Formats: sequence, structure tokens, C-alpha cells
Amino acid sequence: MPFLESDLAITIIGGGIGGLVLALQLHADGFQKIEIFEATPVLKPIGSGINLQPSAVLVLRNLDLLPALEEIGVKTKELRYYNRYGHPVVSEPRGEDAGYLIPQLSLHRGMLHELLLKTVKSRLGEACIHTNHALASFSQTDASITANFVCRSRSGNAEAALIPSRTSDVLIAADGINSTVRKLLYPDEGPPNFSGRLLWRGVSLREKPFLTGASMVWAGHADQKFIAYPVGGEAEREGKSLVNWIAELRVRSADDPDTTPPVADWGKVVEKSRFDGEFKSWTFGFLSIPELIEETEEVSEYPMCDRTPVDRWSFGRLTLLGDAAHPLYPIGSNGASQAILDSISLSQSLQEHASSIPDALTAYQEARLPPTAKICYANRLNGPDHVLQLVHERAPDGFADVGDVISKEELEDVGKKYKVLAGFDMESVNEKARQTHGARKGASA
Repeated sequence: MPFLESDLAITIIGGGIGGLVLALQLHADGFQKIEIFEATPVLKPIGSGINLQPSAVLVLRNLDLLPALEEIGVKTKELRYYNRYGHPVVSEPRGEDAGYLIPQLSLHRGMLHELLLKTVKSRLGEACIHTNHALASFSQTDASITANFVCRSRSGNAEAALIPSRTSDVLIAADGINSTVRKLLYPDEGPPNFSGRLLWRGVSLREKPFLTGASMVWAGHADQKFIAYPVGGEAEREGKSLVNWIAELRVRSADDPDTTPPVADWGKVVEKSRFDGEFKSWTFGFLSIPELIEETEEVSEYPMCDRTPVDRWSFGRLTLLGDAAHPLYPIGSNGASQAILDSISLSQSLQEHASSIPDALTAYQEARLPPTAKICYANRLNGPDHVLQLVHERAPDGFADVGDVISKEELEDVGKKYKVLAGFDMESVNEKARQTHGARKGASA
């Protein structure tokens, strides 16, 4: 039953994917007084590729966003794993091709963010978003919670436009892996945990698609991996392919006790010479990885990090969401999907425990903290990509037939268990899709 008490005021810290989807879900469920505060001066499309599992796409479908998502993204048809020599390990259909009632979508992160931002402004009003508002502190009483802000940029009339504070009924931190709110709650936690691996990301517009034109390719093993998949709906309709790719290398020993990330700007543009030599021989029949890297104009670098799960997200009228709550290694195409699942869980808890905000936030925590903690630890063990490591360890020099190295049942079991753990097994997603069919509630809410 929707909670329609319009006087409930909700403050969201962070205007990323998690914060924007949360605002749309809350609004669809009847909450009207929602404001988003973002630290950056300008919200603009950035990043490379992102994958949304059917469980998350279902949430967005019910927000009446599926047609727009399909316009900008690609419906993923299959996932294929290969070793470093291009020998096939295992493949499986994905999304609707696997029998899901909801597609799996591959999109450009910037395009997805732009769509969500445009939709929030359309449905909630442009005045609900406040950029250049960095959270400095918060305080709460039994009756309310107050967030205090400072300007990150002091150019122009930024300070004059600053809203020094906002008092509301609920404060939700969706401010990412380096969350200010989480730091205030856990001042001794320190920086994110570095995996010892660096990621280099790029996007290239290609004249010719590879494989089905909607295939995801994972190749290599835990310490050296390459991922590629198309993300652009417009390019697909033109017979081309906007390919998102990720190169991954271990740069620090797995036994090194130092988990401090390297001193670097996350997402900084770097020279390809930092990594491309390690992939110079990775030329598969359907895709030349050296060629793909070479033709990409800009490559960004990211340390692969997460944070150890904490025991608590919710404190009175405050809670965490998305990467602020559970930053994960980018394994299993699952990070953004979990933030979206957080959003619907949190909105449902606020409706079901309307008489007590603390109880609602505790219920949300109890629903979402345990599964995301399990995903965090599973991703540290390579998640579904563990099949690549198993094959690499057993046949480091390659193989003629993967069946000589590992059984089909063992390979498929890894993927099945991860889908259940991460909440996108086909049975549960399809059941929810049937239950909510026809109940879309976006612009009309």
C-alpha cells in the first residue's frame, strides 16, 4: 500500500545513479518532498560502460523507463568466457535470450545518468536538485535530521546560491565509495581497500560488431583480464558497435598487507603504454584486443577497490545506499544493479513502517545489508569470473577442449550460485515481473 503522507521530507546526498533512481522510486510511491544535494558543481555525463541485470531493469521498467533504456542501450544476448589464448571456456545466453521476461541491458554510464537526471527533473521538478552542495556535517533529534552544506567550488555566485542546511525527516547517503556520510559514521575506517589490481577503461565506436553484436566477452584470469561489450543503442541501429572495454592487471602482490589504493585521480586519463604491452598477443578470431585498445582515443585508470562490510547502515533517521553502503569490486556486472535494488527496498520499508522512520531504516538495513555483504566477499573470490581462474590454474598454457580441464557442470554451477546470491536468478526475477506487470508508475505517479 503506497505511503502518501506528502509532508514527509526526504534528503538525498548524491546525484549519481543510486540517488537518482531512489528519488524516482520514492516519488512513484507517493513521496513528494524530495531534494537531492550533489557535491560536484555540474552534473554531466561521464564514465564508460555499465551493465544492468534483469533484476534492476525490472525496477526501472516499473518506473516506466524501459523504452528509453532500450533506446540508448543494448539488450545483452550472451556472455562468453575465454582464456588468454582465445580458447572458449563457457558461454550462456543472457536476458531475454535466456528466458527472462526482462532484458539485461548494457549502456554507457553517462547516457544512463543523463536519462535518469532528465527524468528526475521532469517528474520531480528541476528545483529538487542542488549541485555544488558538499555535505559537511549532520545532526539529528528524535523528530528530524539536519544536513549542513558547503560549496566545493567558490567561483561566480556559488556561495550566494548555497543552501547552508536542510532539515528533513530522513537523510539518505548515496554519495559513493568515498562517502562523506560514511566517513562521519566510521571515522577510523580509512580509504577503500585496494585489490592490488588496476582497471583501464575505454569506449570505441567500431564499424563492425563482433559475435552477435550484443555479446559480452570475458577473457583471461584473475590477475590479467579483458572485458568487452557493446553499449550504444544508436550505434547498434546503424549497424555499428559502441564497444566498452576494460583491461585489468595485478600491479601489487596479493600477499601484500598494504591495501591502501595508489595515489591517483580515480578515472584519470592515462597513456596506453601503462598496460597495452601486456595484451599485445591477445588477438582472437572475432576481436583483436590490441587493435581495440589502439583505436580508442581516451583511456581512464581506476584502482579496483571495495570496502569491508560494516555491521550497520542505519542510525536513527539516517541510512546509506549504493556504494556508500556496499562498495563492491566491479565483478559480475552487479554494482549499479545492487544500488537500484537498494532503492526499491528502502522505499518499500518507508511505506511499511510509516509510523517510525528509525524502524523503517532498520528494516531496509536488515533486508539489504546481509546479501550485499555476501556479494562483497564473493566478488573478492572473483564471483562468477572464478571459472576463468579455475581453468587458468588447471591449464595455464591453454587447451584443445575445455572438457578435458573442467566439467560443464562445475562451470555452470559457479554462475548459477552467483545469480541466486546477487538476486537475479531467472525464477525470482520472472516471478516479480509477473507480479508487477501492468503496475508501472512513473510519470503518472
